[in-house]
Amino acid sequence: MAWQDFRKRIKRQVSDFLEIPSDVMLDLPKIVLVGDLQVFIENHRGIVEYTSEVVRVIVGEGEICINGKNLTIRNIMADEIIVEGKIMNINLNN
Repeated sequence: MAWQDFRKRIKRQVSDFLEIPSDVMLDLPKIVLVGDLQVFIENHRGIVEYTSEVVRVIVGEGEICINGKNLTIRNIMADEIIVEGKIMNINLNN
C-alpha cells in the first residue's frame, strides 16, 4: 500500500471517529450545484483558467473544470468560489 493511501485511510478513520466532515479533514473540495445556474466550490487552491465558456479551478489532488455559457465568477474568497451562468458540464480531473 502506498504511503499516500495509508495517510488517507488514517485521516478518514480519524475524521469518522471525531465526527469531523471528510471535506475538511481530507482536504476535499465541496461542490454544490444549484440547478444549471450556479456552482459553489469550497476548499479550492486557485483559478487556472477563466473565460466566458470555461472555468478551471485547482483543488486538493486535481482540478474542477466547469463548461458553459456566459460564465462569470460572482464571488471569490480564500476558500470559496461561486461561478454563475449557464452550467453545461462539470468535470473533476485527478
